[in-house]
Amino acid sequence: MPIEGLKRSVLKWITAAAVGIAVTATALLTPTPGKAADSVGIDPATYDGSMLPADTLKQMVAAAMKKTPPKHGNKYVVGFANLSRDIPFTIFVEKNLQANADAAGVDLVIADNRLDGATALSVAQSFAQRDVDFVIEFQIDVNFGPAIMNVFNQAKIPVIAIDIPMPGANFFGVNNPKAGFMGGSYLAEAAVAKWGDKVKSDGYLVIGELTQSGAVLGMRSRGQRAGFKSILDLPKDHILQIDTTATIEQAFSQMNSVIARIPAGSPIMVTANNDQSVIGMIRAANAAGRKDDVVGVGLGADEIETMMKEPRLIAAVGFFPERYGNWLMPLALMKLAGQDVPPSVLINHLMVTPENACKFSDKVKCDPAVRFAKFDYKFPQEPYETLLAEMRKDPTYKGNEAVIPSN
Repeated sequence: MPIEGLKRSVLKWITAAAVGIAVTATALLTPTPGKAADSVGIDPATYDGSMLPADTLKQMVAAAMKKTPPKHGNKYVVGFANLSRDIPFTIFVEKNLQANADAAGVDLVIADNRLDGATALSVAQSFAQRDVDFVIEFQIDVNFGPAIMNVFNQAKIPVIAIDIPMPGANFFGVNNPKAGFMGGSYLAEAAVAKWGDKVKSDGYLVIGELTQSGAVLGMRSRGQRAGFKSILDLPKDHILQIDTTATIEQAFSQMNSVIARIPAGSPIMVTANNDQSVIGMIRAANAAGRKDDVVGVGLGADEIETMMKEPRLIAAVGFFPERYGNWLMPLALMKLAGQDVPPSVLINHLMVTPENACKFSDKVKCDPAVRFAKFDYKFPQEPYETLLAEMRKDPTYKGNEAVIPSN
């Protein structure tokens, strides 16, 4: 769902609402303490995600070249291995990254990992053979991460990994515990507002997971369960998990196989690792004649137009992929310049609903009408902090502690 018309002023509004700050690009582009005066970069803790001016990006390129000269000619060559080139979320990431590369005067070489680990490894080998200056890696299978990083380490190519961490690479992407917790708690609040006590006794929660992406992406599903439970505690056998593999088709198929286990008339709450999976789950419920029983909350907010047309997709946690490149290119240039870059940079999240959708997309009009149930959502901060404390002690996440947020 296109969000291409998002304006810079809206981006600043997003950050101000999410973390209570709004900083101009000029204020951010100051020399890092203890570095040379030409060591310019962004501060990930306060950066608002707006695209930097072309002159500023070129200045960052010049600073990087003093530390790390391009391997081929007078331009950097950056490899971008995209997760897939035919789903909305990744298309937004690619377009924004290309815009930043063009503005910076960087050659961006794009490849398609096709949602497949083996393909991602082959792409990594091709980037190594080409001897690119830097790689931005977006791949789905955690089991291939070490092999892919071995290729890049052998070739001495620095890497930033998007959303799925890889050993030794800097991480950029979703704050999985918080995004999941927001979506799960919002879904539960909506269900209680709509169905009242009926949902407490008869309701079912179905979570679409992406098991091949490992423990870090699994934080998203864990956050969804914990967020939901902070509002509404269902019996264990009323919480179902399916593997949707991030696609509408697989989500439809998997949901279709479990919906018969849910008694007729029981409220059905669905959420998953991305918008597309939730859409597929809702469509399966509709096809089974259960459209009045189902409600869903997505993750990503890259299907805003679909949300406006599908009354049972009531909200999505915004990831704002249309500005990923605004972070990724400056972070890559900072690494090439030898500057300190945090091992993990997590984005901020907001709930995107029909009521506020026009603030994120110029393709839709905001819909103030109550489409499902009226309620005032408030993020359950204390239960969320309890979840984070549990995750920090969980050996499941050993080696990935940097992607567990502080709050």
